[in-house]
Amino acid sequence: MYQYLLFDLDGTLTDPKEGITKSVQHALRHFGIEVEDPDTLTPYIGPPLIPSFMEFHGLSREQAEEALMVYRERFSTVGLFENEVLEGVPEMLRSLKEKRRFVAVASSKPEEYVRRILDHFDLLQFFDEVVGASMDEKRSAKKDIIEEALLRMGKASGDKSILMIGDRKHDVEGARLCNLDSLGVYTGFAPEGELEEAGATYVFHTIGEMAAFLLQ
Repeated sequence: MYQYLLFDLDGTLTDPKEGITKSVQHALRHFGIEVEDPDTLTPYIGPPLIPSFMEFHGLSREQAEEALMVYRERFSTVGLFENEVLEGVPEMLRSLKEKRRFVAVASSKPEEYVRRILDHFDLLQFFDEVVGASMDEKRSAKKDIIEEALLRMGKASGDKSILMIGDRKHDVEGARLCNLDSLGVYTGFAPEGELEEAGATYVFHTIGEMAAFLLQ
């Protein structure tokens, strides 16, 4: 069984929908783009934001960078805690630590925000390492996040004792680029079939199913 577990944050351990979508809505409004229903902005949850602004709303690179700054104005003060821990996550993390697994976060969210969220929800205690994106976005792609996690852990790509766990194709693809196995879980915002199509090594639909597998 896998001794080293890298967890994505958004959609995998917590439900950040309200905070992220309302902050994206705020950023788009800065450019005169009105989105009445923030629920339509869930594709922004998971992947890095600059390419998402470019892909989903046609912003230029320069505009997308500005949008990120406006997004952070709201997210860093309000949206950060418009978030909920998914049911069963604290119990799963506690059990993993009792089994002496190395548990880390590998998130595309800025590392400063990841730590603040985990601390706010009293989850930071369960993690041996926390890795996120850099605030300057030079480290934001999931592959880069995972590589940074491996560096801090003193591990190498292709290590079969390591499993990347996430709810979107970006998590699976990042793991594949680092030659790691991946576990996809439909607790977030991926459409049905996305994780299988991306090539996840394992796929589950609930926290309970995932926990039972990881705790074997």
